[in-house]
Amino acid sequence: MSDKIEKISIIVSKGSLEGIYPALIMANGARAEGIDANLFFTFFGLDAVHKARHEHIKLATVGNPGLHLATWAGGLPGVSTVMTRYLSHKMDELDIPPIPEFVEMIADTGAGLYACQASVDLFGLSKEDFIDQVQDIITVGEFYELAAGGQIIFT
Repeated sequence: MSDKIEKISIIVSKGSLEGIYPALIMANGARAEGIDANLFFTFFGLDAVHKARHEHIKLATVGNPGLHLATWAGGLPGVSTVMTRYLSHKMDELDIPPIPEFVEMIADTGAGLYACQASVDLFGLSKEDFIDQVQDIITVGEFYELAAGGQIIFT
């Protein structure tokens, strides 16, 4: 006998393609299965919902062992851009939407999107810096209240 997951809360802490997409894919999958989902954007994960940055997220090439042969060249100028374009092209082929569209789509399903108060303060940001789908800027304690009774996933 297995327990059905009814709610997940996903913490998004990285501001790169490989840090943001797993959270979005998991949140989208949860909503498709009728599972309540909240996304909590903290530290550089805030870039996914930052008005000026969410359309310019790149693949992290430096120190990314998943790139195998390409990782040795990751620090060279232009490599991150080339690898980002390559990965974006592959995702287009699989009908995976770009981050801004994906975030909007997930929000439209009823998922909650929240920015971390401590990170917002740290970076000197305000509610106006974020896309409209961000429901609120909340503390860690408020995040735990939202997550109560569900699973927490850290990406």
